[in-house]
Amino acid sequence: MKKLFVENLMFSLNATVPIFMMMIFGWFVRKADLLDKHSTAQINKFVFRTLLLALLFMDLSTADFRAVWDTKFVVFCITATLISVGIAFIYSFVNKDKSERGEIIQASYRSSAAILGIAFVKNIYGEAAMAALMIVGTVPIYNIIAVVTLSLTSPDKNNVKSGKTLFLNTLKGIVTNPIILGIAVGIIWSLLKIPQPVILSKSVSYLANMATPLSLIALGASFKFEDAKGKLPVTLGIVFIKLVLFCGIFLPIAVKLGFRGEKLIAILVMLGSATTGSCFVMSRNFGHKGTITAFTVMLTTLCSAFTLTTWLFILKSLEYI
Repeated sequence: MKKLFVENLMFSLNATVPIFMMMIFGWFVRKADLLDKHSTAQINKFVFRTLLLALLFMDLSTADFRAVWDTKFVVFCITATLISVGIAFIYSFVNKDKSERGEIIQASYRSSAAILGIAFVKNIYGEAAMAALMIVGTVPIYNIIAVVTLSLTSPDKNNVKSGKTLFLNTLKGIVTNPIILGIAVGIIWSLLKIPQPVILSKSVSYLANMATPLSLIALGASFKFEDAKGKLPVTLGIVFIKLVLFCGIFLPIAVKLGFRGEKLIAILVMLGSATTGSCFVMSRNFGHKGTITAFTVMLTTLCSAFTLTTWLFILKSLEYI
């Protein structure tokens, strides 16, 4: 059992520590004046509008959805996500600053499903069909709700003259969101079984492989510890909700519904993985400071190495995976 615990710990550390180190690297790069505020903002915009789209397209366009489709599993992922959003919405009211509530909601419910999910499941099972299904059920909801909440709570929202204009701007943000576009194109490509020439697949993979490191470096470069003063209590609450509460609520339900193995691991990643770095990119693109988001991403990334190990150990000990 000790050997198993050590193996699980090392597995989780290998998955999360490099991510945290990339953010630390970005912070040092900023301190060394190799990146300034303007260049960091441009990197964030570039990652959000191009690289994340390529990453999602690469992951989803090669998945065989017809062969692995499981309606019960997808419905569970969607339902758990919506309930999680509701819990995050309620928690956001602990913060008196209304302009920060959108950040709190997004950081509380949104996981590294697309970036970490497929890699995590592949490391264990060698394939990630269930992770791809989980992404289909959750990531569109992640992004639609993020666009709505970040728009409605944006510090710049007072510039919008009417409710109708705000609704149209929000709808436009959803339809033109690069992440949602990447998911839609990837799924359509997969369902139509369109072949990918080597030139296309290699070109897309080059772009996709840049998404995670660049977004993490930009996040670290944008983070200022002095701005995080006073944000620790609300951030620790988010960390508890993200890494402990959701898993404690939904994993027993998933087990009772009969989910095992790869499906249960995909659900674990959906519920209990670190807040994704794209949260920070989106919050900045909608006019938010991003301080709470950046702080949450760093803390959940660090703590998830241990919480994910604990959940894995529990599931493995009970022979559910």
